[in-house]
Amino acid sequence: MSRTILRRAACGALVSLAVASGAQAQTQPAGAAPAPAASLPDFTGIVQKNAPAVVHVEAKYSGKSARKAAPPVRGRGAMPDDPQLDIFRRFFGMPMVPSPEEQQSTSLGSGFIISSDGYILTNTHVVEDADQITVRLQDRRTLTAKVVGSDPQYDIALLKVDAGGNLPAVTVGDSRSLKPGQWVLAIGSPFGFDYTVTQGIVSAVGRNLGSQDQPYTSFIQTDVPINRGNSGGPLFDLQGRVVGVNSQIYSNTGGYLGVAFSIPIDVAMNVVKQIKEKGYVTRGQLGVMMQPITDDIAKALKLGSNSGAAVTQVSPGSGAEKAGLKPGDIIVGYNGQPITQAADLPPLVGITPPGSKATLSILRDGKKQDVPVTIGEMKRDGKAASAAPAVGGGPAAATGSTALGLAVEDVDSDTRQQLGLKAGEGVLIGDVTGSVAARAGLQPGDVILMVNQQRVGSAAAFHAATKGLKPGDTVLLLVRHGDQSGFVGLTLPKGDDE
Repeated sequence: MSRTILRRAACGALVSLAVASGAQAQTQPAGAAPAPAASLPDFTGIVQKNAPAVVHVEAKYSGKSARKAAPPVRGRGAMPDDPQLDIFRRFFGMPMVPSPEEQQSTSLGSGFIISSDGYILTNTHVVEDADQITVRLQDRRTLTAKVVGSDPQYDIALLKVDAGGNLPAVTVGDSRSLKPGQWVLAIGSPFGFDYTVTQGIVSAVGRNLGSQDQPYTSFIQTDVPINRGNSGGPLFDLQGRVVGVNSQIYSNTGGYLGVAFSIPIDVAMNVVKQIKEKGYVTRGQLGVMMQPITDDIAKALKLGSNSGAAVTQVSPGSGAEKAGLKPGDIIVGYNGQPITQAADLPPLVGITPPGSKATLSILRDGKKQDVPVTIGEMKRDGKAASAAPAVGGGPAAATGSTALGLAVEDVDSDTRQQLGLKAGEGVLIGDVTGSVAARAGLQPGDVILMVNQQRVGSAAAFHAATKGLKPGDTVLLLVRHGDQSGFVGLTLPKGDDE
């Protein structure tokens, strides 16, 4: 059982060893003695020691929950026209090709015993909403499991079985020490085949998949073949320690194509600790909304690179507001760890205990400074609000236009109240007349809050802020669309470029 990212990915992981050996042979000079073959790791000891602690998980559904149990698996013959619509589609591993009825009544996955008293880790999406869960051990014993707790955001579930103690358990390692190129090993039940072993290397660490899926998890990316039914199974290092929980694959067919993602065991064990202590999982919250830094934003702010996360909105009463963060600040570090993209920050903040202190490194007006901040607590069902439809007047209300191709107007009191704007905050876009602004996605009803990091609260202030712009200049706008704000960089066309 795994979840699918429906994108194309290059195959070839299974021939990597042969390619490597061939490359070595080709580099031998003519007449030279053959170089000794590099010794490859022997995984048999790891498998013999740890396989008894890996379990096969079967979740059964009935009634209303059955409809949730098994979203359809899309193969090549059933792919939608736009595969991006099915990014991170969950699918449920079944032996061979299951019937629709089987998919709706049963789902299969993997798990592993983390303590001899019967605690088992798996993925939330393996057991979510199940009516009955059973686990099968290597010695063929079948035990009924109960869900102690789970967290969908991290996709980790903690199960418990009663087997009288003395169950075989894995050794938990430290995923923070993993490096690309290290060998790793997976044991699980792909396609329902118990205790299948696959191996590969870590191809990346700290892989953030963005807000679309598990934004608080920095995944371990590997080329270990992971397929349906592997979800929830362990990822081992060469010392036989669990370093990850296999969770997702990158595929356009529903099968492994060369890239897999595992949840770091440090994250998983933090979930276990909180579930045991509190019965639920809390995450830290900074209280900002961010966006990636585009070339236009970097140019407008005169940044040396696109690294960092641009703050677009600060939540009232949050730790970020109390620390003095402002829209336009660029977050480049968190507790000494660099932030190279906006997706790097949520996992670091999320795993920080609420109430603890953190240090943000930011760029403000081109100068770097460290800002201490107290991390708040995210609501248990807290998610970023989605962008609401634009509101406001139309072209007839516009008072003028600028070189940016925007006609703007003052914000009336009703719109101000609806958007939660303060008096003298923002100017309303009445019409978009230029192609540059249109391509950037600006729409009538959007509210411009800042021009080049200067607040504007009226049409007159907006025109004054944009009066000196020349062809080729880049201007940075902070735009409010619905209840979300974001930076938009516009470069004025030169001559007939528009």
